Amino acid sequence: MALRSRKTYGDECFEKWEFVSSGGFGQVCKARLTDLRIDVAIKILHDGSSSSSMILRDEAKCMDMASFNFVVRLYGMYQGCPPGKGPSTQQGLVMEFMEGGSLQSLQEKLCDLPPWPLWPLVFRLAHEVAQGMNFLHTEHLMHLDLKPSNVLLNDNLNAKIADFGLSRVSASASNSNKETTGAIGGSFKYMPPEALESSSYEPVRSFDVYSYGILLWTIATGKDPYPLANYDRVESNIPQGDRPFCKEIEQMKVDGLKELIPLMKECWHGNPNQRPTFMQCLDVTEKVLSMHSMGIDDAVRQVKRLMSPNSNTSNTSEATNVSLQTAEESTYDSVDFGGITETGRSFNQVCASTKTMSIQDKAKFVDRNWAKLIQAVSEVMAITEALGDMVHPETLSKIERQDTSQDKMRMLHRPLRSGGDKVKAAFYDALKAQHCHLVERLGGSF
Repeated sequence: MALRSRKTYGDECFEKWEFVSSGGFGQVCKARLTDLRIDVAIKILHDGSSSSSMILRDEAKCMDMASFNFVVRLYGMYQGCPPGKGPSTQQGLVMEFMEGGSLQSLQEKLCDLPPWPLWPLVFRLAHEVAQGMNFLHTEHLMHLDLKPSNVLLNDNLNAKIADFGLSRVSASASNSNKETTGAIGGSFKYMPPEALESSSYEPVRSFDVYSYGILLWTIATGKDPYPLANYDRVESNIPQGDRPFCKEIEQMKVDGLKELIPLMKECWHGNPNQRPTFMQCLDVTEKVLSMHSMGIDDAVRQVKRLMSPNSNTSNTSEATNVSLQTAEESTYDSVDFGGITETGRSFNQVCASTKTMSIQDKAKFVDRNWAKLIQAVSEVMAITEALGDMVHPETLSKIERQDTSQDKMRMLHRPLRSGGDKVKAAFYDALKAQHCHLVERLGGSF
């Protein structure tokens, strides 16, 4: 069978061109492939030099080798003059169009309003990325740039790995501008310590495994691992053992996290020989996905509803202050992290700030926004446990047995209703500590 990278499409093959995005490599357009009646993505290079053309052909060859369910499909090469690009001939790749955008764009759109994540979808994404990466490694390919923007989503929010511009069959390295991509290619926040320490480092498969560990953290939290850190800081701190802070997700009462968090830490282990293979990762991700398989369709529907143009959910993304943290630390009073929550406030600051509202005001907030809270709150068990003796043990047990966060919230409403303003105010305080952005958006006081 002929390689897809040897099939070339010209301008006559396309109609309905639309600009999608651009980057350092060039731009991506959406177009209609007329003979197949499907929409495709066309990645077009800014630079038409011979060296750039060779890089493009190398990427196409890697995509040919990586034909798999969880890898973006290549249809062929493009050569022509796309609309708005002038009369000169451009080259590009014709690929499967992913209607759902990227994992990064999904996280930016959802932000935490309601809070990321919807757990069944999280576990499916983790498993599908591991499946895609395992296939690449069995084909003796290394991706070398695994990150949220390179995990694309189809209309049903299934994950497919994309952007093979840095992929290698051998262990050769690609030199790039380290301020944007790191010393040897790839995004520096997802690069392992051994790559940051040595300019002569030649990547091996454990490079991708480390990147996957950081990606798991971003999938579970919906956040950038080090939003305020530049390359120099990452280069200095990561080899010393610093990693994204895990205390917040370790406290979440979600089935599967007690298996996923240790996997995450094993993947980002400082010693590359101690990291698991992707086959070993699949043993874990398949298990945790099975715990949530019944909730996937509902989670996908919720995300689509939130992303629809008619949704009332704000897409404003606020920078979060998650600083570098040594992986072994487990207390809130570390020097680097300082107990910072998702809004940049310490836990004590959050609790103190709620005192600016009276008990009656807090209760009115809960009553006024209860319908929205049912849909938005994900950390129901953490909030319930913070209420302590205000929730009867039998009721607590019933809440734990509910399948979804919405059902847990409905069950929790009983002790709130019977306990009056005092219990509702305590719920408000616990809610504020877990979901500051949500409380602020709904009119709560800081």
